Amino acid sequence: MHDDGYFDEQFAARYDEISSEMFKPVILDPTIDFLANLADGGAALEFASGTGRVAIPLSERGLAVSGIDISKAMTSQLRSKAGGSDVEVTIGDFSNQRVDGEFALVFLVFNTIMNLTSQDDQIACFENAAAHLVSGGHFVIEVSVPKLQNVPAGETFRTYRVEDSRMDFDEYSVADQGLISHHFMNVDGAWEKLSIPFRYVWPSELDLMARLAGLESVDRWGGWSRQPFTDSSEKLVAVWKKP
Repeated sequence: MHDDGYFDEQFAARYDEISSEMFKPVILDPTIDFLANLADGGAALEFASGTGRVAIPLSERGLAVSGIDISKAMTSQLRSKAGGSDVEVTIGDFSNQRVDGEFALVFLVFNTIMNLTSQDDQIACFENAAAHLVSGGHFVIEVSVPKLQNVPAGETFRTYRVEDSRMDFDEYSVADQGLISHHFMNVDGAWEKLSIPFRYVWPSELDLMARLAGLESVDRWGGWSRQPFTDSSEKLVAVWKKP
């Protein structure tokens, strides 16, 4: 289950800094362009709206944007920003929390589907997205492709960042599709550790979850600029449609 205990006041205050790479225009602008084009002027709902990295600039495009997030601390950061008051956020678990209205677009970005650590919860997320969509509306997920081919046989850890003030490791458990993301950060000269559990998910599994929720596959891309999704893609941007 998506646990707000990992996203407390301390973490929320540093989140934008920790994730600064994701705020760069080269990454964020194609994301907003993609989502705004798909919404086509209709209302949009973000599952796990966080500090508003995507919701606020999407709202600034003139769309009515709502959000669902379990963390009051992250939502407070969103509301403190310019334009944050234009995004109506409901506190709750995005796998089952309902909000009023119908939406042309529901989206879930930056690997957050994996914060739901059971298959049942991930399926419920698709069902919840479908329940909020108008006929013809779209559900979009951005998620990394599991890097199991980069983990040597018999090992469980994959290092993906080593810097002077930060180190990041993924720990895989293949039997249950488990993934613990370990983050070590040097804050004011002292090292702090944050470990967050995930459940990684395969592209084909996502399509099956969508079918169970009554959604139809539309597109698979290797990124927000509509790069082809191939065997070497590190990211999946998938789009499904409600008939």
